[in-house]
Amino acid sequence: MRTTSHTPGKVTKPIPTETDPQDAITLLTEDHEHVKSLFEQYEELGDRAHVSKHKLALQICDELTRHTMIEEEIFYPAVRKAIKEDDLMDEAVVEHASAKDLIAQIQSMEPTEDLFDAKVKVLSEMIDHHVGEEENDMFPKVRKAKLDLMELGEAMAARKETIELPPH
Repeated sequence: MRTTSHTPGKVTKPIPTETDPQDAITLLTEDHEHVKSLFEQYEELGDRAHVSKHKLALQICDELTRHTMIEEEIFYPAVRKAIKEDDLMDEAVVEHASAKDLIAQIQSMEPTEDLFDAKVKVLSEMIDHHVGEEENDMFPKVRKAKLDLMELGEAMAARKETIELPPH
């Protein structure tokens, strides 16, 4: 559903809402941008902002967990069939496994522990590398493939809303 803003004398543009359908690549790219901004916020926090850092780190981990789940359950299987590039897809799966391992470590730590900041930093760098490969290599190939990206995006958005993560 779209709503419009009404300002006298101005052309109104639709305001996107959560329920607007998106193609799969747009949905994933927006996730990438959101997580990147969370990592940037984390970096801006001071050394003594333990509570804020912990809360933000857990939010990053939750966002990445949801993102990897929809990619692995819906997007990657469809892409693997469509682009037939097993090496590219296998590498993405291995990168997810490494990220999930680091996410589990971060979730089990206190922000005052040694290596907490280092692990969040390494996770950020891993995700940055992974996002670069998806956006620069995989996504252009997917756009050329005969996939219904709107249908995939709708399925991914619906699944993302149903993912329940354990409390921290």
